[in-house]
Amino acid sequence: MKVAIVGGSGKMGQWFARLLHEEGKQVLLTGRSETRLREVQQQLDVEVTTDIGQVRDADAIMISVPLDAFESVVKQVAPHTNSGQVVVDVTSLKVQPVDIMHRYITSAVTLGMHPVFGPGAKSPAKQNFVLTPTNEVEASLADKVKDYLEAREARVALTTPQEHDKMMTIILGLAHFIAIVSADTLLHQDRFQQMKEIGSTTYKVLYTLIESVISEDPELYASLQMSFPDISEIEEQFLINATAWADLVRNNDRHAFANRMSALKEILEQTDPHFQKAYDNMYKISDGL
Repeated sequence: MKVAIVGGSGKMGQWFARLLHEEGKQVLLTGRSETRLREVQQQLDVEVTTDIGQVRDADAIMISVPLDAFESVVKQVAPHTNSGQVVVDVTSLKVQPVDIMHRYITSAVTLGMHPVFGPGAKSPAKQNFVLTPTNEVEASLADKVKDYLEAREARVALTTPQEHDKMMTIILGLAHFIAIVSADTLLHQDRFQQMKEIGSTTYKVLYTLIESVISEDPELYASLQMSFPDISEIEEQFLINATAWADLVRNNDRHAFANRMSALKEILEQTDPHFQKAYDNMYKISDGL
């Protein structure tokens, strides 16, 4: 089986290339920069090309490019697809990319897929994937992809592109926002370096989240923040809540603070069966840092 990865010199493209190559698949990476492709080729020993037309010989095509470039790339890929191929995208949002694939790729079967993790993952095991089929043909393909991933101990969920994007507004959008604002707060404090050195377990985990987000491509994260549906309303609600909690502290209202925190604890105990393991899990994360 031959798999072409469009945008293969990017971090996620390389992650999938390594996985597929190690499993014995024939892998072709395409991209705009021959220099970057040659660097990846030296690391992974896979075929590379700047000629996107060569995807015509692949059994499967994976599109791993930024959202801002997605439509332009699909337009270039589409003329080289055929009815014997499948085309999968791995962008962080699904409504717009799936719609774009449907509009331009009329012969091959397409499928929206979101690997909900970064290229630092060592394998698919215990990682979350979301598949977003929109018709019976795509559902059949999704079942096969699900079986493939679950055989490698991945966790796979199927949903609609619309529901996926709504959930990612919280899962990624709010999480990124909290990390960025926290960084903007912590990095302007006195004795920042000293705090890092003597930080508590909670602080270490928070700081790791901050570093993991801030170390990424700012243009990518800006694009995501501007693309998540209803993200402004979610972030506005977060700011309202943050102000309310800050007011309790400012007013020295311990009773109200404790009551409000107890109410949140009760909700989590009722909805999350693993809630009581959270403290131990935090230490497991910290021990791995």
